[in-house]
Amino acid sequence: MPKIIPVATFDCVVFGATGDLTLRKLLPALYYRFRDGQMPPDSHVIAAARSDLDDEAYRKRASKALREHVLREDLDTDTADRFCRRVSYVRLDATDANADWHVLANVLDPNRVRVFYLATSPDLYGPICRNIGAHGLVTEQSRVVLEKPIGHDLGSAREINDQVGAVFSEAQTFRIDHYLGKETVQNLLALRFANTIFERLWNVDVIDHVQITVAETVGVEGRGGYYDRSGALRDMVQNHMLQLLCLVAMEPPVSLEADRVRDEKLKVLRALRPFEPHEALTLTVRGQYAQGAIDGQPVPGYIADLNGPESSQTETSVALKVDVRTWRWANVPFYLRTGKRMPQKVSEIVIQYRALPFSIFPPDAAEWTPNKLIIRLQPEEGMRLAMMTKDPGPGGLRLSPTALDIRFEKTFGMRFPDAYERLLMDTVRGNATLFMRRDEVEAAWSWVEPILEAWSSRPDQPRPYPAGTWGPTAAIALIERDGRTWHEDIG
Repeated sequence: MPKIIPVATFDCVVFGATGDLTLRKLLPALYYRFRDGQMPPDSHVIAAARSDLDDEAYRKRASKALREHVLREDLDTDTADRFCRRVSYVRLDATDANADWHVLANVLDPNRVRVFYLATSPDLYGPICRNIGAHGLVTEQSRVVLEKPIGHDLGSAREINDQVGAVFSEAQTFRIDHYLGKETVQNLLALRFANTIFERLWNVDVIDHVQITVAETVGVEGRGGYYDRSGALRDMVQNHMLQLLCLVAMEPPVSLEADRVRDEKLKVLRALRPFEPHEALTLTVRGQYAQGAIDGQPVPGYIADLNGPESSQTETSVALKVDVRTWRWANVPFYLRTGKRMPQKVSEIVIQYRALPFSIFPPDAAEWTPNKLIIRLQPEEGMRLAMMTKDPGPGGLRLSPTALDIRFEKTFGMRFPDAYERLLMDTVRGNATLFMRRDEVEAAWSWVEPILEAWSSRPDQPRPYPAGTWGPTAAIALIERDGRTWHEDIG
């Protein structure tokens, strides 16, 4: 069991405390850190929302959330009760400058690290930060955490960043992307930069292409109002998937200091070849799920899930072919795909190596499979290297693909912290390595925006695909016309 390093005593103010994110992710994450001794017992969680609740009523909600979202074997009743006693509630409309901000001020300790977590709609970030600043709640040890998406386009992202930046410095601003908190994502840095064997095989000479897949089996799940204004490109590609692409494609940073890592990610974003309007229609495919079946059970289509409009041009899946214009990656395409209502929930990166230039083995010795490195983010975090080996026994030389398989929980025999656990504690420490800098966010929007504009200029609808499939057939054609195929051996 690794040594648990406590952090400084802190006050964590969560705006949007009655929302799904807080109850499903933030409170369980803080409970685990409290249980494992990393959250100092005197630290305080202040839940802030507009609902008419008091401390005890909110603690009952918090306790219920822990029972629902913490694994049964991990939930200790006494520990959960002690944790909930560290939670208090402040009724507050955080967008109202005339609200009872003094009530919040009175429960904050001026000598502690102070974390303001905005688990709200992004259009509220500016007003909330303005009120935090106007009421004198910002100290030198304050941080603000912003959930994605930061805006819905480049202009709105800049506006939000300006509003937040007028109150909090860039060093105090933590733009969270929970994908960057996953154990496998950090192991990607270790794989590349702590092992010479892989870094020397990480370039155009040996890599044929890269695939990044983020697939979900769920539909909009009650988020139809938000999702129909967003869509898969804004919701997943602009943040999660481009961040994963950056970690695969970045050059070695001079150190792991936050800005040195983020400098290299920014270079990748600026090296993405922008789409011309006609290319946005040939190198991207947008889809929308129709009725189908997941795990053998019938599920409705997207329009039925919205329970309102008769049609929508919002995409629930996207596939793209992306080029990174650097010496390391010239002519190595990156294929990205994401979607809802797909056959399995899986997030993975596939590094596909080139085929043998020449084989000394008989043609019937094997069904040849080029080497492939599969980096799995979920559901089981780990890495798998597919390679050719000889079948054991006599009777001639036969080869077959075999996997060197590292599944982290099985290999290390321990539970790995959820991404939010790690990122919350990094926020308290002031370690911004796994968070997005302002220029990263705006560079990503600069690249995505021409695609959105090209789509909006055409009247055609997203291509339908039955729920329970891997998206529209055009997404398959996107990669297969290059003589490649999507990796779907994801059992």
